[in-house]
Amino acid sequence: IREGKVEVIVENTSKVFYNPVQEFNRDLSILVLTVFAQEIHLTRNGKKRTVSGTIKWLEGESNTNGSTSYGNSQDGISIFEALSATGLRSIRFALEVPGVTNVIANDISLSAVKSIEANIKHNRVDHNVTASHSDASLYMYMNKANGRYFDVVDLDPYGCPSRFLDGAVQVLNDGGLLMVTCTDMAVLAGNSPETCYLKYGATSLRTYACHEMSLRIALQCISSHANRYGRYIVPLLCISADFYIRLFVKIFTSPATCKETTSKLSHVFQCVGCKSIILQPLGLKENRPNKPPKFTLPHIPELTTCSHCHHRLQMGGPIWHAPMHDKYFVAKMLSQLNQDEAKFRTSKRIIGMLTLVNDELDTPLYFPVDQLCAKVHCNVIPLLEFRSALLNAGYRVSETHAMSNCVKTDAPMTVIWDVIRTWVKERHPVSVNRLDKDDVMKNILEQESTTTVNFNHHEDAPLPSAGLLRFQMNPTANWGPGTRATNNSTSEWDINQEKRKSKQNKKKQKSQNENNNLD
Repeated sequence: IREGKVEVIVENTSKVFYNPVQEFNRDLSILVLTVFAQEIHLTRNGKKRTVSGTIKWLEGESNTNGSTSYGNSQDGISIFEALSATGLRSIRFALEVPGVTNVIANDISLSAVKSIEANIKHNRVDHNVTASHSDASLYMYMNKANGRYFDVVDLDPYGCPSRFLDGAVQVLNDGGLLMVTCTDMAVLAGNSPETCYLKYGATSLRTYACHEMSLRIALQCISSHANRYGRYIVPLLCISADFYIRLFVKIFTSPATCKETTSKLSHVFQCVGCKSIILQPLGLKENRPNKPPKFTLPHIPELTTCSHCHHRLQMGGPIWHAPMHDKYFVAKMLSQLNQDEAKFRTSKRIIGMLTLVNDELDTPLYFPVDQLCAKVHCNVIPLLEFRSALLNAGYRVSETHAMSNCVKTDAPMTVIWDVIRTWVKERHPVSVNRLDKDDVMKNILEQESTTTVNFNHHEDAPLPSAGLLRFQMNPTANWGPGTRATNNSTSEWDINQEKRKSKQNKKKQKSQNENNNLD
């Protein structure tokens, strides 16, 4: 298998996990690490970037927890890959990221560790890549106990990463980088809210913005683990791609800053009828001149039914509602990649995704215009005209990297429904006969608009994503998270595929059978 500068040998794919579809994930991780390594170099030369959102350079700041990097690699960065499988990712880090002096490629599977050792020798990186056969959490706890810390920890498990987060947030240097992948998207996207709470400490909703909500649930989970040890997170880049989400966050130590966490979290209320969203913060932060900030509890408005269609509300969360991306860091990534676009086979897609991320508003969640129009059974408003209407009304609007043909905006739902009401009234009237058959449609359209809506073209309305590559075509048959590696002596690919197919729509079929029995 060839990828980047690495060639790995995988003799048995049933014993050692490898997924070619995640090359984009690995390429993106290398780009993030390259920019992060540049920042680490500046930090260790007496300069450090603040985490307030604006960029400043301060002299003489040092590590607040008194830790040392693993192996005393003061001139480079140390990386711990908790679940390495073939060792491909770790070896690519060593060969393609400048300044990497020590990489620990760990796996609990003996077959995987043997594969890692063989690939380390094959690629001649035994001077800075070491194979480890250990339980990932135990390894991180033991290093923490011995005062050895890493600059980077990479968690890319099969499914949910939460079991590894407790050790990861402790074994990182102050300002260290935590890279996390979650592939259990069915849980995060609302199929099993109760399971989501068990794994992530938050309940998921079946919402149009399920991909971004998944990211924000995962951020909340990482933040919760970090806060227990007086540490807090600063997201650098969080993306939803294909069948997984990938998060890059820095971990800092400051018990005082940890108090701000409640003001960065919100519960999510969603209407079951029109799918309108309401965010309810867990706490409020009041900045006071020449005084420490004051933290208070929010006043909860009356939330019994939806104010737009009068249907009931469902509650999910809490989610992270603060920004998910560091725009300065993303801009540096784009600049770095533009200097050497031929470095990755997925460069065009990375540029497309990062360009959208850089343009993305920091307001939580998004919505598809066509689905909102479907609630009132009207012709879909063209995105250009919908964006123009919001911009002309004085609100900001952007696309989202997570889903095509969707809109992020700081306009309240009242304004959004006013735009749709005006569209129906002035441009595309709907059949009056439908009003009595659909109470959601009736309740929304019968309300009076309070916003002056203008659909005239706005200069900022054109979509910045035009011509950018964002989504890959299906690379292989049955592509996705792949099959978990096993210790079986024979390949079970065909058996696993049949098992996967037999479990499709299992809940739906069970529900249908129960209804048939009742009949």
